[in-house]
Amino acid sequence: LPLNTVALKKTPLYEFHRAQGGKMVEFAGWSMPVQYKDSHINSHMHTRQHCSIFDVSHMLQTKVYGRDRVKFIESLIVGDIAELKDNQGTLSLFTNTKGGIMDDLIVTKTDQGYLYVVSNAGCADKDSAHMQARLQEFKAAGHDVDLEFMDESLIALQGPSMAQVLQKGVGDDLRKLTFMTSVLTPVFGIQGCRVTRCGYTGEDGVEISVPSGDVVSLTEKLLADSEVKLAGLGARNSLRLEAGLCLYGNDIDETTTPVEASLVWTIGKRRRQARDFPGADIIVPQIKAKTQRKRVGLISTGPPVRQHTPILSSDGRVIGEVTSGCPSPCLKQNVAMGYVEAGFSKVGTSIQVEVRKKAVPAVVSKMPFVPTKYYMGQ
Repeated sequence: LPLNTVALKKTPLYEFHRAQGGKMVEFAGWSMPVQYKDSHINSHMHTRQHCSIFDVSHMLQTKVYGRDRVKFIESLIVGDIAELKDNQGTLSLFTNTKGGIMDDLIVTKTDQGYLYVVSNAGCADKDSAHMQARLQEFKAAGHDVDLEFMDESLIALQGPSMAQVLQKGVGDDLRKLTFMTSVLTPVFGIQGCRVTRCGYTGEDGVEISVPSGDVVSLTEKLLADSEVKLAGLGARNSLRLEAGLCLYGNDIDETTTPVEASLVWTIGKRRRQARDFPGADIIVPQIKAKTQRKRVGLISTGPPVRQHTPILSSDGRVIGEVTSGCPSPCLKQNVAMGYVEAGFSKVGTSIQVEVRKKAVPAVVSKMPFVPTKYYMGQ
């Protein structure tokens, strides 16, 4: 079937988005709001200055149960989950045997007898099939592990006033919930919610997993606070780019390794030594030997820099390609990330980007482009 005849999936907030003036677009097989009545830039700045709600219910939420749950998830990813404290989470990567990145994900080691895993919508079918295939192998080997793919919705509340807004609706002191930790708690009277202090904007924020029948009600309760507005995929993309965060399918994919992608920090020390994750025999030697190309940040002025823009050396030779780019509402310059030959990856290196057949000066820059404000505790 041609793509456009396949019905797009809808989150439980779909009708709500439309009623709120959401402009719906296709994203990873879902109908999602790209923006609402406010401009993309106003929405972006509102998130940086106040806070915004993003519907991220299209993402895959999974629970991993059983005595061997840590061993199971570690057989698929590069991270050290055993060393996490209860209710602590980490960004990790599913890798394949060739060292390529199959997806990025967040794994939280809950104190409820399961791991809580959130992975990307665009990889949901691939990820679930990958986890289920490994599950069968593990069970056949006599291990105790089970998977539950969750029906809950997921909303992100992101921005500097998040805690002030959310604290009114939870009993626990949010000052104790630090970046990448998680708690089960009623939220504004809605039972069965999980609040995790993380996000995709570089701001302080949470993601709230909520029973799908209650997600509209929760969203309305949060929006009753004048600090809070809805935000769509447009703002989500420019916010995550300013924060230097990768988008799967653009900046990382099965052709990029964690080392090329400058994501070595996700690989657990113990895992490096043991070389016991998929693709370790390719990935671990790259850590010392370096790679031929590297993911870097770029800043330029002038015309916007987009995905697939060629990156050139100062003498005009093609040395790489942009994987994501946009005008930065905060910096009033273009920010981008992409892969360049390793010799050009040092911060401060002058290079060029080819926009509409013209070479425009750019400079390799450290990421995040805009300082992140994750809450690490008092």
